Amino acid sequence: MKSPTPPRPGPPFAMNGGHVRLDGRDVLRGVDLAVEPGDLLAVLGPNGAGKSTLVKALLGLLPLSAGRTEIYGRPPARFRDWKRIGYVPQRLPMGGGVPATVREVVASGRIARQSRWRPPSAADRAAVDRAIEAVGLSARARDSAHLLSGGQQQRVLIARALAGEPDAFVMDEPTAGVDAASQAALAGTLGELAAAGRTVVLVAHELGPVEPLINRTIVLDHGRVVRETSTGAATAALGRAS
Repeated sequence: MKSPTPPRPGPPFAMNGGHVRLDGRDVLRGVDLAVEPGDLLAVLGPNGAGKSTLVKALLGLLPLSAGRTEIYGRPPARFRDWKRIGYVPQRLPMGGGVPATVREVVASGRIARQSRWRPPSAADRAAVDRAIEAVGLSARARDSAHLLSGGQQQRVLIARALAGEPDAFVMDEPTAGVDAASQAALAGTLGELAAAGRTVVLVAHELGPVEPLINRTIVLDHGRVVRETSTGAATAALGRAS
């Protein structure tokens, strides 16, 4: 007798009827979204459209007031395989104590792959080296991350996510307010992720040099998905949403 087929895991991210209410205001309104493996999805829309709220809700960082969201088929509260997910927030957190170096920040991206009692391995150190090199910051690895420019700090956050070698990435406005060199570095990194079949959800107000790499877009306005487009239509969709 054949063994039963194990349940197939869901897509990297899925939301059904997602609704978020913050400070008495509806920020997301009935959002349905499925992010499939290998998607490079751009979440577009004007300021205040709910873009950052959407990705934080997908990750379980913000609770839904209605609806459901899943990561690889499980609600965020029950998801345990966090090494599969890389998150790039909008800015480097300002922590207290001794300022962390670029390498220390990037190395923190390996935590989900490390045993609590095991020191960093050669594989961990190699992954950190590769991530720092990928964003062009090898020469700044020993510098304090908080003394870098805004664009360089964003590269550090991307490197931290890369170091964890996840299957899916969520990047919250990585091109906002950064210099042309940092935007070009991001485009190069996204190209490598696409070639490796990784999944990326990218929040943006404008896409710049990463636009040719995007294969899907959704446009948010007032917390609703008002448009979805496929390859080649990202710039036009963004222009209509602004």
